[in-house]
Amino acid sequence: MNIFLAGATGTLGRPLVRQLLDDGHRVLGLTRDAAGAQRLAALGVTPVVADALDRAGLLDAVAGLSADVVLHELTALKKAPLRHADMAATDRLRVEGTANLLAAARVLGAHRFLTQSIVFGYGFGPVGAVDEDSPLGVDDGSPFWPHLAAIRSTEEQVFAAEGIEGIALRYGLFYGGDQALTPMLMSRKLPVPRAGGLAGWVHVADAAAGTVAAVTKGRAGEAYNLVDDEPAAWADVFTAAARAVGAPAPLRLPGWVLRLVAPYGGAVMTRSDLRVSNAKAKRELGWEPTYRTYREGFASS
Repeated sequence: MNIFLAGATGTLGRPLVRQLLDDGHRVLGLTRDAAGAQRLAALGVTPVVADALDRAGLLDAVAGLSADVVLHELTALKKAPLRHADMAATDRLRVEGTANLLAAARVLGAHRFLTQSIVFGYGFGPVGAVDEDSPLGVDDGSPFWPHLAAIRSTEEQVFAAEGIEGIALRYGLFYGGDQALTPMLMSRKLPVPRAGGLAGWVHVADAAAGTVAAVTKGRAGEAYNLVDDEPAAWADVFTAAARAVGAPAPLRLPGWVLRLVAPYGGAVMTRSDLRVSNAKAKRELGWEPTYRTYREGFASS
């Protein structure tokens, strides 16, 4: 298949490119600059230089090209978001970027569209056990609603798009591909809560494998949770990450301190409770995480 991948140079995009090419797909990779285009070309990817938020420029860039599938894997997160404002650019990519990429899909002649969603679509608080039949979060008047609304928007847009086979991939929190994490751990600049904060996680290699499986096996109009087999606390995950690179254990701080200095990130780390099932992805996509828990993932690095 011809795959148009938006986010080809990102944390997930890099392993995803390799797996798509290994599976025999032809990849067109969206990037915003010449440096990104050069990196993609070196991998055997056809670069497309445009900004997903510049609708006219994007449509001009894809004119004359063709693809069978569009993969929307764009975020604007270069580091862990601390404040709600740090999520604004990613929220915009989920709303405006999705709309623009759907327009590009029509120019490309693509009839299949997979969008990057996230397990926090179920809610940022004590949600509990969820699967794909569980409802997404609703407006509760909290500062988290704009982020939830953006997650809902990307899914609703691809499901409602006429002539498009829309699929939403609700990823767990990525680990295993962030090169900036090691120096933060070595300098103990990544504190964790003393208690609380349970979420679904997934190694980037497994997230990429699940995405590749969904390209051909995912059912139109469906969402799939791509998480490993065990929800885990932030403190446990980052302590294992530190151990894997020979860094000291992260500082453990009271939850109220983290929420004070990081209103977004601190609240997510201390108040989330997301125990996310991956049974549907295993059943329908034929996908199994190679790293069933974060412990196996970090042990392999």
